[in-house]
Amino acid sequence: MRKSVTILDIAKLAHASPATVSRVLSNSSYPVSAELKRKIKSAAKELNYTPNLLGRQLKTNNSMTIGIIVPSISNPFYSSIVLGVEEIARANGYQVLLCNSHQDVILEKQFLQTMLEKQVKGVIISSISAEKNLLRQFSDKGICVISIDQHREGEDIYQINYDYRKGGFMAASHLAECGHTKIAFVTAPLDRPSRIYMVQGFRDALRESRILFNDGYLLVSEIPKNTNYNSNIEFENGKTMARRLTELSDRPTAVVACNDLMALGFIYELNRLGVRVPDDVSVIGFDNIDFANISMPPLTTVDHPKYEMGKFSCGMLFQVLNGENVNISEIVLQPKLVIRNSVRVLANC
Repeated sequence: MRKSVTILDIAKLAHASPATVSRVLSNSSYPVSAELKRKIKSAAKELNYTPNLLGRQLKTNNSMTIGIIVPSISNPFYSSIVLGVEEIARANGYQVLLCNSHQDVILEKQFLQTMLEKQVKGVIISSISAEKNLLRQFSDKGICVISIDQHREGEDIYQINYDYRKGGFMAASHLAECGHTKIAFVTAPLDRPSRIYMVQGFRDALRESRILFNDGYLLVSEIPKNTNYNSNIEFENGKTMARRLTELSDRPTAVVACNDLMALGFIYELNRLGVRVPDDVSVIGFDNIDFANISMPPLTTVDHPKYEMGKFSCGMLFQVLNGENVNISEIVLQPKLVIRNSVRVLANC
């Protein structure tokens, strides 16, 4: 392997001391003649020198890195959040260290510890851990933590959340307004606040519309432990839920899915089984990922401003890091119903 170019190599070529080379390349205010500066920069360019940023950060104790931890980067939902974070970080001259927890609470905690050890300036995290005060533990150690998407009850940390309860309410209300009374909800395990709130809002809407909810219409998937989590699992869950639905003796006319990937898998399997969407079963998803608009039929869904969530969370992080007065510790983003062609109208809506 070719030996890395060091400051000593530049000093030798430019006939300068290593200390002077270091001052010039780090843009120090230490006085150095214009001619010597020119020689040093010319030598660095000739030798194709690459600065050791890690070493510089260790010396100055000034990391220009923030971290983000998400449950699954293969899910377009989280990819959009990361893009929003990266845009704001780049505008502030920072790099983003991305960690994918694979829906593993142990791995998530390990990543938090790693970021603490790497002395990143702050962490943005969509935590799936139920451990109370987990994020506060790291916040108390001096790392700025911004929690996103999953509400952390009782933790005194900054949060950017989303009104999942209202979103579930909007989805079920739309189906009720369109004349549906037999409405199912299909979901991944109810092991995190977002899904629990979504079901609560769904039930509230049915109650307000005076529709009796059939407990058999709540279909919850099971994800085996030690599963290597990726977006395909959500799609496969949707297919499994579709098969379960077709086995019901009293089949619902409409379904709300906890995310778009599950909804798309659900529609795919119904089509394979000869059940037409929306003619036989109407489907509403959640998140409004790009695939929702190009599915067949285009999916009606509840929009989640995920890209904006990424931008807001990173903006809040830099406000805290810059010592600005952040009056609001929690921001709750609002859902919006996006109507396409996957819902059949049985009555005026």
